[in-house]
Amino acid sequence: MVIGIIEIIIGLLVLGAGIYYLVKEKDDKESKKIYGITSGVGAVVSVVAAVILITHL
Repeated sequence: MVIGIIEIIIGLLVLGAGIYYLVKEKDDKESKKIYGITSGVGAVVSVVAAVILITHL
């Protein structure tokens, strides 16, 4: 259970960092792609961890 919560927190931190740098580097086309993918990965990790945590309760 603790590991699931840690995974959710890490996913949210990656998502937040990706969004932060996506906004910060909005003029660079390559950076937008990289930080968009990073944000997507963070969102997927958070959602999957939350679903796993909820289904195992």
